[in-house]
Amino acid sequence: MNLDFSQIVPYIPFMLEGIWVTLKFVSASIVIGFIIGTLLALCKITKIPVLKVIADIYTSIFRGTPLILQLMIFYFAVPQLTGYDIEPFSSAILAFGLNSAAYVSEIIRAGIMAVDKGQTEAAQALGVPYKSMMVNIILPQAIKNILPALMNEFITLTKESAIVSVIGYLDIMRRAQIVGADIYRNFEPLLFAGVIYWLMVFVLTQLGKVVERRMRYSD
Repeated sequence: MNLDFSQIVPYIPFMLEGIWVTLKFVSASIVIGFIIGTLLALCKITKIPVLKVIADIYTSIFRGTPLILQLMIFYFAVPQLTGYDIEPFSSAILAFGLNSAAYVSEIIRAGIMAVDKGQTEAAQALGVPYKSMMVNIILPQAIKNILPALMNEFITLTKESAIVSVIGYLDIMRRAQIVGADIYRNFEPLLFAGVIYWLMVFVLTQLGKVVERRMRYSD
């Protein structure tokens, strides 16, 4: 086998910088996804038909089209319409954040629906306003139940983050491609990138298990 990992040793610091670059936009995306996803989830369970339709259409579009297509629309197509270029970082956050919101909305909606209806009935009987009931009673219980699922969404975004390399964002994958082009060898830098992704996902998976155990103990 024609393998020589010694050639990528000088590039290791450059590739490791991609970990922070990747986690930075993935973390921002999951925050955006959580905020918008929560609003969408509330729209889906509301009794206002218009809001339910809007939330359902949003979810259908972002879950029914490839993430890479959404990314390329933000980076290449939107500037065509607006006349303003969008940086790769901003495009990545927008595409991943809005895409994640569609999935997070379903996770939160399911969490809310799983809360005992008696909680809602008791709050209504006491005259608690809808907003206060959701913020102080229902959502805290729902979030407690869906934390493992939200962690899985974070892990999924971390793995899918590799597609931002197609718009030139200097994540782990893009850096591996640059190194491969520089040394005219692709297997070693791509394998090294794969190890980095695996370690990141492994750590996040273990954190998810810890969260899940603590949730069980608190019950």
